[in-house]
Amino acid sequence: LWSLLSVVPQALQVSLHLCEPPAMSDYDMVTKAPLKLKSSSGIKKKKKKDKDLAKKALEHVSAAASEERQQKEPVVREIHRTKAEKAFLKMQEKRQIERIMEKASKTHKQRVEDFNRHLDSLTEHYDIPKVSWTK
Repeated sequence: LWSLLSVVPQALQVSLHLCEPPAMSDYDMVTKAPLKLKSSSGIKKKKKKDKDLAKKALEHVSAAASEERQQKEPVVREIHRTKAEKAFLKMQEKRQIERIMEKASKTHKQRVEDFNRHLDSLTEHYDIPKVSWTK
């Protein structure tokens, strides 16, 4: 074809260039349809269940449960405790209040000083040993 172009006049050469197909890119021959495999003909998709039905059923159950709760009167249970149990709970509360007051009375600086005094009183057994072989 190109050998004939040398013989063809200039005006015709321009028209031939316009008729040439453009250069093809790598993506021009892509298949856009889904693949049809041999085994896919027998398989059918399951139909999706309606989510609205499940939501409606859940709302219905929760509404019924809330109505039942409203109909029932709240039952007040009195906890009967022995004298020993009452005394134990009273002492627990008292000790807890004492601990809170003790912690609130010291400042951070005082706590650090107390901790340092405690560390100084420990034996040297708790010190970090030296790792050097020469000393």
